[in-house]
Amino acid sequence: MLKPNPGIETIKAYQGGKPIEEVKRELGISDIIKLASNENPLGPSPLAQQAIKDISTQVHFYPDGNAFYLKADLAKHLGVTEDYLILTNGSNEVLQLVGETYLGPGDEIIYAAGAFVVYGLVATVTGATPIVVPMQNDTHHLPAMAEAITDKTKAIFIANPNNPTGTMVTAKETAHFMAQVPEDVLVVFDEAYYEYVSHPDYPHTLPYVMDGRNFIITRTFSKIYGLAGLRIGYGIAPPSVIATMNPVRQPFNCNAVAQAAARAAITDTEYVKESQKINDQGKVFLYKAFDNLGLRYIKTEGNFIMVFVNQPGADIAEAMMKKGVIVRAMAGYGYPDAIRVTIGKQKENERFIDVLSSLV
Repeated sequence: MLKPNPGIETIKAYQGGKPIEEVKRELGISDIIKLASNENPLGPSPLAQQAIKDISTQVHFYPDGNAFYLKADLAKHLGVTEDYLILTNGSNEVLQLVGETYLGPGDEIIYAAGAFVVYGLVATVTGATPIVVPMQNDTHHLPAMAEAITDKTKAIFIANPNNPTGTMVTAKETAHFMAQVPEDVLVVFDEAYYEYVSHPDYPHTLPYVMDGRNFIITRTFSKIYGLAGLRIGYGIAPPSVIATMNPVRQPFNCNAVAQAAARAAITDTEYVKESQKINDQGKVFLYKAFDNLGLRYIKTEGNFIMVFVNQPGADIAEAMMKKGVIVRAMAGYGYPDAIRVTIGKQKENERFIDVLSSLV
């Protein structure tokens, strides 16, 4: 019998939010809204949509494997040079590349309980030892993470804001933490929801990269830019780190349509502002609705909210799906009595609350 590498048999396949079409097939209902996967309810930017149409006649060609033009545009947008960037198949691939490039048996990787499940997957696949640090108040506890560092620590993964709790660590906390991290430890700040953050104490992490620390920032076009279906993300890191990771990256990992759409999306500032506005308004509405229902929730810096429903979240999610509202149960993240809802358009938020009200 062909045996997989050690630990592979323990991995559970990642379960994303159910697609609308799958729910239609399973339940035979057509009026469905999906608020399970933290997608932008406005859809893709109009400029990105036009770019997709324009590139559609050229998809018989392989894409530019180095994403030259997107990298140049992105570098200008961020205020860095191109050698600080790696383009990937969603920001998730940056995490995978970190594992493939730097981690192996005997290494330790530190991450928080209740953080993105892929961090643990990276550890298992590479044979590294996961060091899982409990959260404090549903937030990464950076002092405890710093205390967990040993001479075997190779990488630390921090989601900021964190999915699924929506919480963040502050600039002061981050600075104190970084002062305790040895120079040879790689720190990865997963900033998939960066563009949604409005908190004044959110840390600006780019200076750590520019100072030459072993530091990687991951970001994505899947969230506020509305390109989740095209799978395009990127990492920002010192050129030496980028140069080490780049040969590990698969050829043509960023397809031509994704590159064209991303280039257009970063120019559409009005679309981004509207997305932020819709999200902020949705937060206010949902917070008030949860207060009226007497439900505890965690205030968020992302485009989603985790709410505690005082019963198994999986049961509530299943019942809501039967009523045409797809949300995410949180038991897999250690919150068995919670669900996570993506902040949608106002009518979607209202429908979500109407259905939830009938079940709690």
